[in-house]
Amino acid sequence: MLRELHIQNFAIIQDLTLEFGDGLIVFTGETGAGKSIILDALSAILGERMDTTAIRKGADKAVVEGTFTLEGHTREAVEALLEEEGLLDEPGMLSLGREIRGEGRSIARVNGRSVSLSLQSALGALLVDLHGQSEHLSLLKVKQHLVLLDRFAHNDAQLMAYKATYQEWAGLQDALNQLLEAEKTASQRLDMLHYQVQEISAAKLLAGEEESLRQERTRLANAEALSQMSRSALANLDEGGPESSAATDLLGEVVRDLNELARIDPNLASMAERADQALSGLADLAYELRGYAENIEFNPRRLDQIEERLNLVALLKRKYGGSIQSALDYLRAASGELGKIEHAEDQLAEIGQKLEKVKIALAQAASELSESRKRAAQDLTKGMEAQLGRLQMKSAHFLVRMQQEERPDGLALAGRNMAFDSTGVDHVEFLVETNPGEGFKPLAKIASGGETSRLMLALKHVLAEVDQIPTLVFDEIDSGIGGKVGATMGGMLWQLGREHQVMCVTHLPQLAGFGDQHFHVSKQEADGRTFTRVRALEGEDREQELAQMIGTLSAGTRQSAREILASARQITGKIES
Repeated sequence: MLRELHIQNFAIIQDLTLEFGDGLIVFTGETGAGKSIILDALSAILGERMDTTAIRKGADKAVVEGTFTLEGHTREAVEALLEEEGLLDEPGMLSLGREIRGEGRSIARVNGRSVSLSLQSALGALLVDLHGQSEHLSLLKVKQHLVLLDRFAHNDAQLMAYKATYQEWAGLQDALNQLLEAEKTASQRLDMLHYQVQEISAAKLLAGEEESLRQERTRLANAEALSQMSRSALANLDEGGPESSAATDLLGEVVRDLNELARIDPNLASMAERADQALSGLADLAYELRGYAENIEFNPRRLDQIEERLNLVALLKRKYGGSIQSALDYLRAASGELGKIEHAEDQLAEIGQKLEKVKIALAQAASELSESRKRAAQDLTKGMEAQLGRLQMKSAHFLVRMQQEERPDGLALAGRNMAFDSTGVDHVEFLVETNPGEGFKPLAKIASGGETSRLMLALKHVLAEVDQIPTLVFDEIDSGIGGKVGATMGGMLWQLGREHQVMCVTHLPQLAGFGDQHFHVSKQEADGRTFTRVRALEGEDREQELAQMIGTLSAGTRQSAREILASARQITGKIES
């Protein structure tokens, strides 16, 4: 639940800190004082998009911070998300913050760290359900009715089972569509793939062969020079000539002389040994060089073959990705695609069989999901009509209309093929008959603002009883409502406050009298600037606020305020007992 809200330089709020308890929290005050601005600030830390118009004139940024306590299912869900993102600090607590800066940048924070707005929004959706005048009108959108019914039905298991099977069906259907699409161009594509696979396969490319071919080409192209230089080195090293001795012969004489010296002076033994090792190394070098010289190849034909091979490798590299490895990768991919096309009929038959089986399972899952919705629709209807009766709409009737549409390629249910999507086979719409004999109409076509508000509260009341979101916020949901119905509405909101933290902006004293916590919001001026002031009301201050909401402050309005508070205590006492 929301425990503290700090707002700085947001619209006409300069610096404000509010502390909240449990139960029903009401905000009262004149129009334009800033009640809804407080809720706008709250929506900022819940991940709603904000622009620079929210910044108080003269400030460079607006700051909103909220502290939440976490319990039960909400704590599990929130902390699982925090832990996944590495943001979990103090268990059971959460801090959300938002900065809107003058240059247009907005910073979302969770536990003091910058995060994406989408993450903050995901956390906010687990913490607060905010229904302003525009938000609660969104409940009139037909596409939301199925979502609301599923939430009321607690059919998570059936819905997840259906969606998992639907995803399997969708994957198979995509694979089938790809095969069918490939068949359209299969003939032309088949010829091309055959050619490409044959071309690359025939070349028998080897990773790294290009470098070894280049080295061999260099040796063959320079065979004569290599032969001359190696023979010359060998002559100097081991053979000698008429005018000079071989290096090995000269070094042999050195070894002999050093050995003689070592016999006379043992201190030269190590020097003689090193000379002997040098002579052995020189002999090995001469042996290897002789082998190299004898194996130098004069082979113009082999040189031509290497040139042709290198030209082929260069051609395939240009055509298939720029390297031997990319050409080999292309060969694997083309071979795989070729196999798919050549075996398309077998694959089509296999996927078709799988689709039939999955469709049967999908139909079963859709049937179970639909049955759970039908049962929930009956319970929702009963709950709605009971709440509408409390709101002085005893003649009103509520109906959850569930329809299914036939389609030849749909799911087989009870002998008929029904259209389906990721939510099932059901189309759901909430209808209401406000007066007997008028017939049921969509919620969006209800003319009376007061009736709309009462319907929305009744719907939220029924849904909130099974809703796990801890904080519910209503902005002027009493629009168009009279005092008598306002008292009933206050009792309903107070009752919601036993399971949730409920915040409500109201202009009705009869509703405000039910608040467990009452804040008065006023607009004041100082130094030529307007700012919002908020006071927590208790005792006589609260009685005076209710009296002023009724009319001009007088003994009569004070008495009426006392009666409102007494009536609220009496009603809440009955609810608790």
